[in-house]
Amino acid sequence: PSFAAASWASFAEEVGFRTRLLEMAAGLDDVIAMGRGDPDFHTPAHIVAAAQKAIANNEHHYTHSAGIAPLRAAIARKLERENGLDYTAEEIIVTAGAQAVMLCMLALIDDGDEVLLPTPRFMTYDHAVEMCGGVPVAVPSSEATDFAMIPAEIEKCITPRTKVLVLVTPGNPTGAVTPPAMIREIAEIAQRHDLIVISDEIYEKLIWDDQEHLSIATLPGMRDRTITLNGFSKSYAMTGWRVGYLAAPLAFARMLIDPRHTLSINTATPSQFAALAALDGPQDAVAEMVEQYRERRRATMAALDEMGLSYGFPGGAFYIYVNVSSTGMDGESFCLHMLKEGRVMVQPGTMFGDKSNEFIRIGYLQPLPRILEAMERMKAVIARIRA
Repeated sequence: PSFAAASWASFAEEVGFRTRLLEMAAGLDDVIAMGRGDPDFHTPAHIVAAAQKAIANNEHHYTHSAGIAPLRAAIARKLERENGLDYTAEEIIVTAGAQAVMLCMLALIDDGDEVLLPTPRFMTYDHAVEMCGGVPVAVPSSEATDFAMIPAEIEKCITPRTKVLVLVTPGNPTGAVTPPAMIREIAEIAQRHDLIVISDEIYEKLIWDDQEHLSIATLPGMRDRTITLNGFSKSYAMTGWRVGYLAAPLAFARMLIDPRHTLSINTATPSQFAALAALDGPQDAVAEMVEQYRERRRATMAALDEMGLSYGFPGGAFYIYVNVSSTGMDGESFCLHMLKEGRVMVQPGTMFGDKSNEFIRIGYLQPLPRILEAMERMKAVIARIRA
């Protein structure tokens, strides 16, 4: 009943505005989508070929619910090599993309348990918590601190009902990277208050300038209380393949196998072979995508600076969280106006749990010439607004 009364209302509001934008865009010509979170690059050819080979070899039946053994072993090697995390293949669960979020909440949350969530955020966390009877608790962040998760703000939100802390770095929709020093403080808070940490690291390969990514489970005392989430969608341009994973202590990982089976039996079998090729194959395509993201980011930030729009420093991912209040418009009105007058589609912060309604999310997931065109359109519309 609590979910029906509260969550469905907020969910309908969030989806309603997204639908409104999409329906408006469908009636317009030459719209440039600058708000999405889906990489515009093709999945690298050797990854596609691995899936095709799997299908040709009749690798399209059920697998173990936790994933095929070679993929789980490859993920364990990746975590050790790139993140300094020590997990066995048996401590890895392969999921259907962000299904890992729901799986964690099903396993951890009882009625009334509180889950600390960064704000703004990927709203799937809220819906999963509420569907399991829990209570999402927003941990505020601000443009002044580049939307990093501030330890003092976390501690203010802790109550006797707090059970889980969700740490997302780099973050969506802000691109915020929580610095290692703060992550160490967060680890101390988690241990002091006996919290479980869900560390969402899906954007960890997309780190810019002098920023540094630190996996919290590497810190003393944190491995046994951390679930690390990651996947292939963003780094390998594999959003539609739906392959994610989580790494957790063995007893917890084994407990998840039956619930994992209930949700979808297994991740699509050809997709698992594709993910295996992504990890074990050449990484040149990833490096090329990262370099193009870097160039796009520079161009987008420079254009926003020319427009006089402020934003939190985007140290990672492929988003910029932009404050549009200087235009005299709130975030939702700005998005509607920009779509209608400029044929540029961006997303308001309200879609990410930000009640201030002052921000928009821009994703630089278009070819550079298209981004430059979108920025010129935005400049023209903002100039007219301010005039």
